[in-house]
Amino acid sequence: MRAAVSWTVLGLLLAALLAAAATFDHRRWPMLVGDEAVYLMQAQSLAWDLDLAYSADDLRRFEEQWGRLPEGVILQSSDGGRSIAYGKPVFYSLALAPFLRLAPIRGAPVANTLFLALAALAAAWALRRPLGAAAPLWVAAYVFASVTFAHVFWVHADLFLFCLVTGALALAYGGVAGPGEPGTEPLPEVWGDAQSESSRWFWLRWGACGVFLAMVAAARPFYATLLLPAALAVPPRRRRAGLLALGAGAAVLLLAWVGTNLAVRGTWTSYGGERQGFYSHTGFPGDGEAGSGSAQWQETVPGVGASWIGPGKLDFDLDLRQSAYNALYFVAGRHVGVLPYFLPLLLGLVAFRARRGRWALLAAAAVSMALFFYVRPFNIYGGGGSLANRYFLPVYPVFLFAAAAPLKGALARRAWVGPVVVAVAAAPFLWPLWTAPRAFPFGDRGGPAYVSDVARRVLPYETTQSNLKPSGSEDVRIEELWIKPLTPGLKSVPGRGELALGPERRASLLVGTPKPLETLVLGFSAPGPGRLEVDGGSLGETAFGADGTSAFEVHLDKTWIRHRMWWGGGDVYLYPVSFRVPESSLEGSSGGGLGPTEPAGGWRVTAASGRPKGSIPGQ
Repeated sequence: MRAAVSWTVLGLLLAALLAAAATFDHRRWPMLVGDEAVYLMQAQSLAWDLDLAYSADDLRRFEEQWGRLPEGVILQSSDGGRSIAYGKPVFYSLALAPFLRLAPIRGAPVANTLFLALAALAAAWALRRPLGAAAPLWVAAYVFASVTFAHVFWVHADLFLFCLVTGALALAYGGVAGPGEPGTEPLPEVWGDAQSESSRWFWLRWGACGVFLAMVAAARPFYATLLLPAALAVPPRRRRAGLLALGAGAAVLLLAWVGTNLAVRGTWTSYGGERQGFYSHTGFPGDGEAGSGSAQWQETVPGVGASWIGPGKLDFDLDLRQSAYNALYFVAGRHVGVLPYFLPLLLGLVAFRARRGRWALLAAAAVSMALFFYVRPFNIYGGGGSLANRYFLPVYPVFLFAAAAPLKGALARRAWVGPVVVAVAAAPFLWPLWTAPRAFPFGDRGGPAYVSDVARRVLPYETTQSNLKPSGSEDVRIEELWIKPLTPGLKSVPGRGELALGPERRASLLVGTPKPLETLVLGFSAPGPGRLEVDGGSLGETAFGADGTSAFEVHLDKTWIRHRMWWGGGDVYLYPVSFRVPESSLEGSSGGGLGPTEPAGGWRVTAASGRPKGSIPGQ
């Protein structure tokens, strides 16, 4: 009965996700930008033209099917534009191509859901021995009590890599058994004709494991660490044969991948050659009278980007203070935290045992993430188009397969409690995704729509990450101050070094300076408010200008954050400040009242060592 209930729960959730994917119209999203556009166009090229080359026909096909131009399509060329290819690994696009041929708009989310369903079923089957009847329920929690399930609506390769890792680990660790092979028990060392059937399965299983993990490593080399736990999982009595099959599968895949890249891209990797992102406002190679030759490749966007593996591109340095902040944000960051968005990993840790080299699973995940910290310290999560931490998603399955402690007796009867507790604990952070998984991920709530109000209140903002910003807001520089708006009601005024405050009359911001700052002045254009409430400091003197402006001195709290920033130049001191204009302060203010739909004109922030006096210069 317990097994039937667990399988039913997992099956119903996957069926509901498939129905949501099959009825999802991706065209309702305002844009397809960056990786999504690249993978879609590359898959379309494979589906209709059977090649990986970019052409003007690809662009026209995309516009006809989607009713818009792609944005941020990354193209590359190794011969000055005579031949142009897509600048992303091919595996995910190759898997999508048949689905797009059948359903150009809905094919990608349906394919993603089917890949995820196969991975979830394989994991549940493989974990039935250590977890018993509760295995499908644990897998359901892993998928649906995390952000994993919502990735089916994104055309990103990370979910596909997640599925490949899950399938590989299911083959390596689980109860996947072939004819004549009793469960996960090792075969005898001596096997001849009587064992030919199980021997064939053994080679197939470990060869497929090598192929899957090599595809993951080819897409992102940092994940090559996952080959170590797979190698340690080979049964001792068949270690030589298992390692040979694992290595052969990985080698065949990597050789085929390198050969394809050399033939199509003229470089061994999909990240070599000249690279450039193309947008609707820049134009695309081949969409004008000049054709798609080398001249237009060089002229479409001035300064074509260099290879990501060229000279000087692989020079990195390690900053311990910034790495410490990154570690904090990696665990519990408001947008990228593993605990709020991948909380079910705790289930695997609770049932962890080091048998069959499972300790290497956790070590491989740690090393992979440390490499991202080292190489991409200002983007440890996947950039502005990421759903939580998409770089972590492919190593997330290792925590599920770390579970090796058999659940017996009373523990087995209560094994369902863990997934339920985890789902309840994750609910405050996943509620926006559970209630609207198909909504456009960037709304008007001050950043990614998947971030809940609870997360905004209790989790720290990731000050080290360069791509985080509220919708429609840009950073502002005023002399030595750097200001990042943290709420959507605060909009930058282009070219004026100001921020416009919306009718909600409240805002949060992050202020950075190259040296410690004690006092901040918030200056409001006319009609300025007569009173202000602040968090992150205490109010000092207030000044009113003859022209109706007002200014408020804020003595900042002594707590600050200090680390490097992405623009360089040493450490920066960062101060979070929030303020609110009370309703009552608008009546009788020096510049007159502020109506409920009238935003304050513009305001600027300036550093001050003393209290403000007289009128505030400028707006």
